[in-house]
Amino acid sequence: MLFELSIYPIGEIHMSSALAGALKIIHESKIPYKVTPTGTCMEGSWEEVMNVIRVCHNKIRELSPHIITSITIEDEKGETGKLTGNIKSVENKLGFPLSH
Repeated sequence: MLFELSIYPIGEIHMSSALAGALKIIHESKIPYKVTPTGTCMEGSWEEVMNVIRVCHNKIRELSPHIITSITIEDEKGETGKLTGNIKSVENKLGFPLSH
């Protein structure tokens, strides 16, 4: 399963400081992930990734009285390797690598 997580602290907290704590949690979880400018994609089972998302949400919530957490889930039976596979599929169709 592929998960995209975005957490937005609302208020006077600096976003990069808050998000650094969540990214440390994700990194230490050993779940495969990719950071984007507006979120983080992770690949794994429902149980393992949702647990990491819960911990990240709670960590940011400790730092900010108001947060918005957004989760997008791609669940395709029997599929793995989607974290990089989705991008490679588009690159193959284009005939060139997308900039990283």
